[in-house]
Amino acid sequence: MKLFDVYPLFDVNIVKGKGCAVWDDKGQVYLDLYGGHAVISIGHCNQHYVKRMTEQLNTLGFYSNSVINGLQRELAERLGKISGYDDYQLFLINSGAEANENALKLASFKNGRTRVLSAEKSFHGRTSLAVEVTNNPKIIAPINDNSHVTYLPINDIEAWEKELAKGDVCACILECIQGVGGIKMVTEEFAKALSEACKKHGTVLICDEIQCGYGRSGKFFAHQWLGIRPDLITVAKGIGNGFPMGAVLISPDFEPVYGQLGTTFGGNHLACAAALAVLDVMESEDLIDNARVTGEYLMKKLKDLQTVQPHITDVRGQGLMIGIDLDIPHKELRQNLVYEQHCFTGCASTNILRLLPPLTFTKNMADDFIERLKRAFAAIEK
Repeated sequence: MKLFDVYPLFDVNIVKGKGCAVWDDKGQVYLDLYGGHAVISIGHCNQHYVKRMTEQLNTLGFYSNSVINGLQRELAERLGKISGYDDYQLFLINSGAEANENALKLASFKNGRTRVLSAEKSFHGRTSLAVEVTNNPKIIAPINDNSHVTYLPINDIEAWEKELAKGDVCACILECIQGVGGIKMVTEEFAKALSEACKKHGTVLICDEIQCGYGRSGKFFAHQWLGIRPDLITVAKGIGNGFPMGAVLISPDFEPVYGQLGTTFGGNHLACAAALAVLDVMESEDLIDNARVTGEYLMKKLKDLQTVQPHITDVRGQGLMIGIDLDIPHKELRQNLVYEQHCFTGCASTNILRLLPPLTFTKNMADDFIERLKRAFAAIEK
């Protein structure tokens, strides 16, 4: 049997990681500005994380959600305090797509509606409801296309208010910093107006913080830069630093009903140990502030580079979530970065580099990356 081929792969076999570096099976070290697609929040193989996971596995790796799991309760309390949402409720699952699935179900249970507003160029996952609210027809199978969703441009409040005024919208789902969409930023004016419009029309506001949340933007959640408080918040990726986990933060306005939601593996003992270790390190190493400070430094360095590198047409982002627009396809540049400069980045569309390093990324690493990026540009211009 062979693997079902769904991804174009770099010909590199990564076998080891430490902090913001990874090694291949030949011993070559790479600077990691991809973080396994924004998953690695506290760095690869953080020793506190490894210790806590090992201790938990030696104690109890799994039992079902039919009994009390004290780690779930501890996580809910800790996450509420650090995020500023201690009055919300926590539902633990396994992934970002699953988080969005359950958030959309909760919204529909609450108001009985079926229509959803989602942003153009959004990405919310690949499962049934999550892929339907994702603005990419290439990945929406006919069985998932149920005509529930209207896609609208971000920051065009008139377009969103016009649809909301029809009175049949179940939920608005929004990434306050679009990831796959190319690090497109929601404005404070738009976010506040949308929040008020949702309240006026009885529509549930869902903020998808799966990629832009968990400290990456320099606040715990990206929407906190915009002064709004959504009804539902979805998280995954950085919550477990590589261990599969997702969650929905649910406002006090929602009453739980037994049987509506459920999960076999969600919030298992090992997953909760991972999430608690992440919060330990985020607090002890002040990683949210580091994301803000180091992100600002890296952004400035990139904008300085833009003034002398004509292939860079724009640099934007928040914290350690940065997009670099190019006037050329990113493919050749990324190949040089990997194979010659030994550096991983993400991408979006055909011409955007996406930087999503661990939140432990430093200014020295930023300087190092800039030099590697310069060399990569020089190589493709020859």
